[in-house]
Amino acid sequence: MAPEQSPARQVPDQSVDTNAVQAAIDRVMMTYDLLATRTEADRAEARELLIDYLAKLHTAGETDLDRLTVCGLTYLRERDGSIDQVKAGFTGL
Repeated sequence: MAPEQSPARQVPDQSVDTNAVQAAIDRVMMTYDLLATRTEADRAEARELLIDYLAKLHTAGETDLDRLTVCGLTYLRERDGSIDQVKAGFTGL
């Protein structure tokens, strides 16, 4: 069952190719939602942060959809701490 889609804020900057960034946002959010159960407020906050982050990357010259997707997912996982192996319980033993 697919998660409900909230009304999404569109990419604000006119200098940004909205199709590429919007596609990356959709891919990141779909993958991010599969990684853990989050509240709707957490999802909305993550989406807002992601929109700003990917718009900056795209404005700086990144146009590859796959790279935007990986960078966006890495950004969100670093922000929520899920990429930290120690927080995830890995001790190295």
